[in-house]
Amino acid sequence: MANAPFLNLVLAVALAGMTGWLLVIGQAIILPVVMAIIAVYVLTTAAEALERVPLIGRLPGVARRGLVLLGFTLAVVALALVVTVTLEDLVAVMPRYQTNLESLIARAADIGGIEHPTWDDIVGATLGKMNLQAILLRTLGGLTSLGLTVFLVVIYAAFLMGERGSLAPKLAAAFPRGEQAELTGRILRDINRRIGDYLAIKTLINLILATVSFAILWGMGVDFALFWAVMIGLFNYIPYVGSIIGVALPVVLSLAQFGSPGTTAALAGLLMAAQAWVGNILEPRMIGRQLNLSPFVVLVALSVWSSLWGLPGAILAIPMTSMLVIICAAFAPTRFVAVLLAGAGKH
Repeated sequence: MANAPFLNLVLAVALAGMTGWLLVIGQAIILPVVMAIIAVYVLTTAAEALERVPLIGRLPGVARRGLVLLGFTLAVVALALVVTVTLEDLVAVMPRYQTNLESLIARAADIGGIEHPTWDDIVGATLGKMNLQAILLRTLGGLTSLGLTVFLVVIYAAFLMGERGSLAPKLAAAFPRGEQAELTGRILRDINRRIGDYLAIKTLINLILATVSFAILWGMGVDFALFWAVMIGLFNYIPYVGSIIGVALPVVLSLAQFGSPGTTAALAGLLMAAQAWVGNILEPRMIGRQLNLSPFVVLVALSVWSSLWGLPGAILAIPMTSMLVIICAAFAPTRFVAVLLAGAGKH
């Protein structure tokens, strides 16, 4: 049929549109499942790494996966506690932060030889009815809304870890023809290897970055150092912009805390130095170009997934796009999509 290519294009666009609509409408159901699947990649890789640890390596695989899952659950609970305590403490320190900002603005007005503006004057001249306390609480409060989602992620991850060993028999039963089962198994193994390795190493890198950042924040006496260190590590999952956002949050709040541009500049310099070391030295050595995605594709994927699912979508953008590339590369009709998305022009 002469119109077959055009028809295929129309069907592909329609399918993409319906898929996007389903991802938005079904976010409450789909997002915890996807996050659990991504978490299982990290947990499985960590459980396999425990084989090289003395004593623990002698435990059966089920026991090692149970230990990793327990550690994951405790980490999630600890994160929830840190966020909760931080929100409560922020309410208490907001008046002091506002006083420091007013004092800083007054000093700047003295240097410029202008009349001291009041806080109301500043708010009226900038964002009208801006309320620093309300903005911060609303921003951080969005993190607490993920509580139910995170709880579901832990539950789903536990069941997925428990059923991981039964996947091969299920594939054999679902695809009686050997070729189909072999192809599906190969795709899953490729996804498991590449995405699992990437996420495990990326998680280790982010833990290192969070530890270094905590040492800097704690050493300079920044309030909520542990919380900001966790946020820096979490935002580092987001390519390109994540590191900027992670550093900007504590730096801006440090200006309100100390009321000293010099201290804030020193903090920004140290945190950016840590980010530069991780991004330019540590991460290229440990990860390299494992996923082979075009930088432009990474930016587009970041925009698409963050618009669909917000912050969780931005964090999951790279793994989700990489899975799509691996699946497309496995089939001849869609292999060109994988080639176009790849960073080296081939896949």
